[in-house]
Amino acid sequence: MTGDSVCAESERTPLRNTCAPARTADHAIQSFQNVSEDRTMDQSKRILFKIGLDFLLLFCVGFPILIFFLWGEPYQRGFFCDDESLRHPFHESTVRNWMLYIIGLILPISVMILTEIILASRNGYRPSNIRIFNWDVPEWVKQCYSKIGIFGFGAACSQLTTDIAKYSIGRLRPHFYNLCQPIRADGTTCNDPQNHGIYIEDFHCINEQTDRLLKEMRLSFPSGHASFSAYTLIYLAFYLQARMTWSGSKLVRHVLQFGFLMMFWFTALSRVSDYKHHWSDVLGGAFIGVTCAVLVVRYISDLFVNSTKEGSSLPISRRDLDTPSNGEL
Repeated sequence: MTGDSVCAESERTPLRNTCAPARTADHAIQSFQNVSEDRTMDQSKRILFKIGLDFLLLFCVGFPILIFFLWGEPYQRGFFCDDESLRHPFHESTVRNWMLYIIGLILPISVMILTEIILASRNGYRPSNIRIFNWDVPEWVKQCYSKIGIFGFGAACSQLTTDIAKYSIGRLRPHFYNLCQPIRADGTTCNDPQNHGIYIEDFHCINEQTDRLLKEMRLSFPSGHASFSAYTLIYLAFYLQARMTWSGSKLVRHVLQFGFLMMFWFTALSRVSDYKHHWSDVLGGAFIGVTCAVLVVRYISDLFVNSTKEGSSLPISRRDLDTPSNGEL
């Protein structure tokens, strides 16, 4: 006899008292499943909203950089004809822009992804406490999103700080005279004795150059190459200090950190030897990059926060692994 026939029979017999609880249980299970699905849907929407908000805020910081690049006009600073610091030859950059993007973006992001995958493999690729619809987000994906997102936010802040200073100050580059060949409104040049010792503001360039180069010649301070490489590579060194926990050789981590710092150092020095910047421009750019890296690591990122306080399944540093959970030293 089937369950339906039993329940049909129960309508005519006392057996109906045994089938009613079964129906109630099935209804309760179905209701619980519906509630669980609704909660999962609500949680997924909240998570996606937070992700969208993160990208929106990152866009708000990064979009002014694009505005400066496309439409920004630097401050029209003048010069003295006898200023020898502006008479250096024009050279191509040793570290080109595409090299800078590889060193400052692709390299750090690749290292972070690889490190998080290795850490996740040691922990058995555990799922995180985040679930989006029917997908349990792996812990390494969560960590990559957090680490790379904060890294990108700091890079945008560092670059925007640099651009604001560049366009507000409008300092002329060391190759200004060679690139511009300035001439005054009255037709005289720096070769004319009457212009010596005079601060010249009303001039135009007679040397045929692109509008981009003529704009860039006024963007010497601070050095964008120095600030960008300082932030990205020093942040990467901090990241390895916090996340690289390989016990095979302690020197591996430090050799990598030293290599990244030397990349920044070479990039900064090349801007002086290529006559793209004055030494003070490089110093100012490096100060901006280092300051942003330290502030982001210290006050925004969770690189050096004890993992037990966050409930993370991954160790933050080797010291956390060696520290007893009861707080005793």
